[in-house]
Amino acid sequence: MNFADDFVIRSMDDLTELIDGAGFVPFFINEIDGFSIEEHIDPGCWFGEGDSSWGAWEWKGPVIRQMNCAYGKFLKGKAMYISAEYFPDFANFRRDGYDFDARYDDGLASYYDKELFELLDANAPILSKPLKKLGDYGKGGKKGFDTMITRLQKQCYVLISDFQYARDKYGNQYGWGIAEYSTPEKFMGKKFKDNVYKKTPRESYERVIEQFKRILPYADEKMIKKILK
Repeated sequence: MNFADDFVIRSMDDLTELIDGAGFVPFFINEIDGFSIEEHIDPGCWFGEGDSSWGAWEWKGPVIRQMNCAYGKFLKGKAMYISAEYFPDFANFRRDGYDFDARYDDGLASYYDKELFELLDANAPILSKPLKKLGDYGKGGKKGFDTMITRLQKQCYVLISDFQYARDKYGNQYGWGIAEYSTPEKFMGKKFKDNVYKKTPRESYERVIEQFKRILPYADEKMIKKILK
């Protein structure tokens, strides 16, 4: 499957099939036309419109759990699903072959990023609200949580492992999903840990580029490389 195909996502099964086949599926419209769930989804499944309250936003947690795939702000600060098959290579090139300790020791990560990463790692999986409370992030406390957690996702040291919702007295969920954070090592387990540094970062990057070219046959290679930075 590639994004040049004329397809419509009408169910969670359609979405999981797309993630499995394409490997990389952005949630929102981005710099490459047609390369998003937003542009391919049936309008009735976007925000659960019409008679259904079950749509792309509510599918996120179940899809992540079912597929054990990566989800996070991996694409220019925007959310993207990445299949378990391709995420080790994607993480390897984004990490440039470094685990977090080595990145910090080489002066490539700040003390503040290290502090947040170690707090998250020690408590994963953890929802954003208790994570902020544990680290004293927010009003009257430390600043920069959103910037740091986005950067750690971009570097593939952190991902979103689930979403949880508030529930009314009847047990029905409502409102926006609250992100649960983890590390790829803890969420994806042995398959990720055994493969993330198996290749050189360059080899992993080339594999990712080749897959992007396959699923985006109409896209200029320069644009593909630009959005992957």
